This record gives sequence, C-alpha cells and structure tokens, in this order.
Amino acid sequence: MRMMTTIAFAAMMLPVGAAAQSATIVPAQAKIHVGQTVTVEGPVSNVFVTRTGAVFIDIGGRYPDNAFTAVVFPPDSVKFHGLSALNGKTVDINGAVRLYQDRPEIVLTSEDQLKAK
Repeated sequence: MRMMTTIAFAAMMLPVGAAAQSATIVPAQAKIHVGQTVTVEGPVSNVFVTRTGAVFIDIGGRYPDNAFTAVVFPPDSVKFHGLSALNGKTVDINGAVRLYQDRPEIVLTSEDQLKAK
C-alpha cells in the first residue's frame, strides 16, 4: 500500500515540475523568476560580441535599457552559429535565470537553449 501511495504521489508531482520548468515569460518578467528555469520569449534588440569573444543578446531593448540578456561565453561560442543574424528576430531562450549586476540573464552553454522563430 505504501508503494502505491509513493508512486501515485510521484506521478502527481511530475506534471507540476515539468510545467514550472517550461513556463514561457516575457523579458520584463525575468527578474521575478531568478533561480527558476524558464523560457524567455521576445525580439532581439541587439547582438554584441566583445573583444574577448563573449556574446550578449539583448532582448526587450538595447543595453543598458534592455529588460533581459542572454550570454554566451567564449568557451561555448563555437557551439553557436549565426548569432549576429538574430537581430530583429523573435527568439526563445531557455535556462536558469540569474542576476548579474541586478539585471536578469540566462547563460547559454548549448545551442538547444536558443530557438529563433
């Protein structure tokens, strides 16, 4: 009986966890989802590549007025192709939201975290 209760409880919890991880939000909502894995959807305002090779994808305005940033650090940049072509396109960015200098961002480490629409 205890095993059946445990299995039933686990089955009920799976959809809740899956829904929480796949929530799609707008860039302005990212700051209230720090520490959560979400999908941020919005138009790319600017793609900026630094001298060191870091790529910043501004969504919801251009830096410093953007609502959200997706970041690709140099060691992972070889995994991504055509990032500059994202300007003006709507994208889905999936990952854990964190704050950097009080601004929400998701660090991209694999190409499957980014989907252009």
